[in-house]
Amino acid sequence: MALTLNEAAKLSNDMLLQGVVETIIKDSPVLQRMPFIEIVGNGLTYNQEQTLPSIDFYDVGDTWAESTPTFEQITANLKIMGGDADVDNFLKATRSNVQDLEAAVIELKAKALRDKFEEIFIYGDSGVNAKEFDGLRVLIDTESASSQVVSMGGTGATLTLAKLDELIDAVKGGKPDMLLMSRRSRRKINVLVRAAGGMTETDRDQWGNFVQLWDGVPIGVNDWILDTHVLTSGLETATTGGTCSTIYAVQFGEGALCGLTSPGHLQTEAVGPLENKDASRTRVKWYVSLALFSAVKTAALIGVKD
Repeated sequence: MALTLNEAAKLSNDMLLQGVVETIIKDSPVLQRMPFIEIVGNGLTYNQEQTLPSIDFYDVGDTWAESTPTFEQITANLKIMGGDADVDNFLKATRSNVQDLEAAVIELKAKALRDKFEEIFIYGDSGVNAKEFDGLRVLIDTESASSQVVSMGGTGATLTLAKLDELIDAVKGGKPDMLLMSRRSRRKINVLVRAAGGMTETDRDQWGNFVQLWDGVPIGVNDWILDTHVLTSGLETATTGGTCSTIYAVQFGEGALCGLTSPGHLQTEAVGPLENKDASRTRVKWYVSLALFSAVKTAALIGVKD
């Protein structure tokens, strides 16, 4: 069963852990919506649908042709994310009269973990760094020509609302659950909508934050999506050195894009007093990865210029 990070935290009585989870997800549109599957072991092997079998019409007495679907077997291995947070015992004893120093330090460590997850969620590449899981760029493969990659042109072009609609249509089996983009791309959508004499729809999430929507799809901002991608012949060839960005359309769920985690999800561990200094250590760790069960549940619009 897949649970969001927020729902999994409700099953924990560890108040420190609940505080860490809330800190992580309240400013992350991805972690607010993406469910996680708990797996036993260090990875999950699954079959991703590639092509459907063919169907035809026949006359009486015809010889029927057999065809089978094709799959690609993919293994997603859990990766270890985390860090240690040390709190000096003297400062904890003398400077916690107004604010809990240990809680403040762990909160900052949790924010750092969230930022790292959101960066790797987009740009993770186990082929470059085996310690990372593969992010959206690798799972969608924006460097190749496919039906899930919508291009703005040979070297990129200014965003249009028609191309945004094309991106949404590239996701099959229902609308995407989110359009994920940089702040520059979101500003450009606002400019285009106002120029057309309209206003983007808005709604509130569970945290009370306003969320913009395009065609009923929530717009999520990821501050790690770069506006410096390079396009050559309509394909992304680099993430730095250019003036282009990418907008991702994603469907979340066990049959679409889903997170993988070990039982217990995010963990905080009290390492305790340190031998070499007067401080106590808390470890924040997460065994996590991504799995894309169906390639048509995600799409990317590449070459978006300002």
